[in-house]
Amino acid sequence: MLGALVKSIFGSSNERYVKSLDKVVAQINAFEPTFEAYSDEQLAAQTPRLRELIAGGATLDQILPEAFATVREASKRVFGMRHFDVQLIGGIVLHRGEIAEMRTGEGKTLVATTATYLNALEGKGVHVVTVNDYLARRDAEQMGRLHGFLGLTVGVIVPNLNEFERREAYAADITYGTNNEFGFDYLRDNMKHERSQMVQRPFNFAIVDEVDSILIDEARTPLIISGPTDDKSELYVQVDAIVKQLLPEDYEADEKTKNISLTEDGVEKAERMLEAAGLLEGSNLYDVENTQVVHHLDQALKAVVMFKRDTDYIVKDGKVVIIDEFTGRMMDGRRWSNGLHQAVEAKEGVRIEPENQTLASITFQNYFRMYPKLSGMTGTAATEAAEFYDIYKMNVVTIPTNVPVMRVDEEDEFYKNTLDKFAAIAKLIREKNEIGQPVLVGTVSIEKSELLSDFLNKEGVKHSVLNARFHEMEAHIVAQAGSLGAVTIATNMAGRGTDIQLGGNVEFRVEDELRDVPEGPERDEAIARIKAEVAEQKRLVLAAGGLCVIGTERHESRRIDNQLRGRSGRQGDPGLSKFYLCLEDDLLRIFGPDTLFAKMMNSNLADGEAIGSKWLSKAIETAQKKVEARNYEVRKQVVEYDDVMNDQRKVIYEQRADIMDAEAVDDVVVDMRHDTINALVADACPQGSYPEHWNVQGLKERVLETLNLDIPLEAWIEEDGIDSEDVEQRITELADARMAEKMAQDDPAIWRQVEKSILLDRLDHYWKEHLATLDALRQVVFLRAYAQKQPINEYKQEAFSLFERMLDSIREDVTRIIAVSELRMPEPAQLPELPDFLTGHIDPFTGLDDSQDGDGSSLRPELFGTLAGSPQGTTASAPGADAESNPWADLAISRNAPCPCGSGNKYKHCHGALV
Repeated sequence: MLGALVKSIFGSSNERYVKSLDKVVAQINAFEPTFEAYSDEQLAAQTPRLRELIAGGATLDQILPEAFATVREASKRVFGMRHFDVQLIGGIVLHRGEIAEMRTGEGKTLVATTATYLNALEGKGVHVVTVNDYLARRDAEQMGRLHGFLGLTVGVIVPNLNEFERREAYAADITYGTNNEFGFDYLRDNMKHERSQMVQRPFNFAIVDEVDSILIDEARTPLIISGPTDDKSELYVQVDAIVKQLLPEDYEADEKTKNISLTEDGVEKAERMLEAAGLLEGSNLYDVENTQVVHHLDQALKAVVMFKRDTDYIVKDGKVVIIDEFTGRMMDGRRWSNGLHQAVEAKEGVRIEPENQTLASITFQNYFRMYPKLSGMTGTAATEAAEFYDIYKMNVVTIPTNVPVMRVDEEDEFYKNTLDKFAAIAKLIREKNEIGQPVLVGTVSIEKSELLSDFLNKEGVKHSVLNARFHEMEAHIVAQAGSLGAVTIATNMAGRGTDIQLGGNVEFRVEDELRDVPEGPERDEAIARIKAEVAEQKRLVLAAGGLCVIGTERHESRRIDNQLRGRSGRQGDPGLSKFYLCLEDDLLRIFGPDTLFAKMMNSNLADGEAIGSKWLSKAIETAQKKVEARNYEVRKQVVEYDDVMNDQRKVIYEQRADIMDAEAVDDVVVDMRHDTINALVADACPQGSYPEHWNVQGLKERVLETLNLDIPLEAWIEEDGIDSEDVEQRITELADARMAEKMAQDDPAIWRQVEKSILLDRLDHYWKEHLATLDALRQVVFLRAYAQKQPINEYKQEAFSLFERMLDSIREDVTRIIAVSELRMPEPAQLPELPDFLTGHIDPFTGLDDSQDGDGSSLRPELFGTLAGSPQGTTASAPGADAESNPWADLAISRNAPCPCGSGNKYKHCHGALV
């Protein structure tokens, strides 16, 4: 009660904070008369002048008013648009590393120019992160005109750029790109072997557009770079055929989590069918020998029962293409993980692409937290303010609109079933269409879009359908959704990024209608005609009530509903929004209080009848809050688990950077050799034990295998009576002498390169294996909960133990390869390129909503190829392969020495086999 009274007198904390920024806005406005009198050249000269101030010790906050005023004046000259005071406030919020929540149509893209310009003056680079390639290109091109006017360079990162183009784009003052491209470039950079091959600069400042979509909706699914494994397509087809014979009573499905499991009878039925198909070892499905079959069976069950065509994915050009559940867009090139995508391909009878193995991964949370300063902007962030602060330490600031919002938000209407609901929606659309009022309808799936389209066809209403099937036309359809009498059906409006202007969009009409008309009087005349038509249409649309927004059901996230609503009523325009719901909606059916809804609505409603109730609306909001809370917990869990890997990732990536930057790594190699000898001796000759208890033969074999030394250990024991410390010292002296002798025979510079190449390659090889092990551990660690143990604590302990074991393996393997290798350099080695990698965006717990977009760029050429059993991203070469596929062809390795690939075979029986 007291809080409400204080708020009514002094305003909320958000309102007080926004009001405090009025002083800074007044300082910015004070520069306007001066800058208006400047010539274009004088205004552009502000950039070098402000950079000199920074070089002289001035802080960004000190030059902010002058920098913002410079951008505002440049915008007036380049675009004919003057930043409103509330847009300047939004820019200040972005500069301070906070989230600016601004309504749709308030000009967020223009707002960002002030903060990007100010921060770019330091010369450390600014990243502007968008949700798709179209927006990255559009914003870079449009806002690039403004920044270019002021003398700043602008780059854009999109798929299929080569490494030179990427490096050039990152070197620009301001770089636009998608969250995926920035993240994948970071991972790819940390797989390269020379600093000069890396494309990104050190992180400085990022502004994330549609920040809720990128840092909340997509944050559950980490970015993953992977390489192919063995082909198992036949197994997927066989298991798919078996699953399709199961009946609903053979399994239990949970739509909420998209999990599915066989019943006891279902297990027995599946066992008999698998046995008949020859896929089962023994008669028990859950024997350890059948682990792989169980995995395939689970994924096939999910694919057949839980994943719906035209909702979760579509089949296009013989390929299964994932549909983004938040935006309704096709996610071309993206793939589900853990064999789920292959199972869906088998279900649909299309070509099955091979599975892939993780080579590098990172979550969006940990990627974006690497930026020293991070900010964002969106129309809807307040509902997730707590999560933004908990995970990213970013405050959400709600910026007031430039003019008051005039949109009317009507109460929800409830119907008994989907057909009644859609009939009512179609009727309302026809009524609005008859008076010329434009209508935008938001649906949750392609299937629902097409169902509504059928209803509108029956009503005789002309309309456009915007969903994943027509992705290329997306921006053009959305841009004209405010035209007189336009009816647009859209599958989720999250992050569409195109402004809906009443009367239509002049820019898009010019692009569509005058594409082939050359510059000249004819084109100018046509543009003037289009402008006049749009102005007249706007007058008529305003008279009809502005844009009418209809939601066909509530989304499980309130933000998505708010984004749809926010499409209407931009910049003080009139508008209307309304949601229609029914008992068959997913939110009500899965998360709502079923019995209360069902009893009340089934007993009180006749067919086709609707009710509106604040109690029902409140229940819906409660259900949405439950889902949001559950989703937050899932994302938080992803962060907790990735934080464990993140600590290890930092160690590995920092180690790689140190190796790449070092002139020589001989000191590292020597330390590794000494540590390996220490471990070998400690294992065979425990300290304090007697020589008769030592594993003499085992130690000799290990020393020969690892150090290429045949030590007279028995003679040392008999003649000298040495202890374990003496054994370690003698082996160390022998190994050091042998390596010194070997290196003295060749050019030291070449050996330095060889050592760096081997060291980086082994680091990458074992890191890749470690990631696969951690993936497997994460899948099973939850079972520890049955033993009253915290899975996350168990994961931390085991991951640390596995990491230490990985470091031991790296030390031993590097020592072994260098010890058994000898240089032979008849001619300069041809430097092979690694194959293109697959990149993905994958849920680590369920495999849902993940991806692999085939935009990998060719990576490092490296000395002597990949000194591993299998080059990154490929399967191992068969023994007896030619020198081109043998990475040790240029190294003089004894034919009886162990093969450097780690297979355990002698070199002559492995990669050194004669053809």
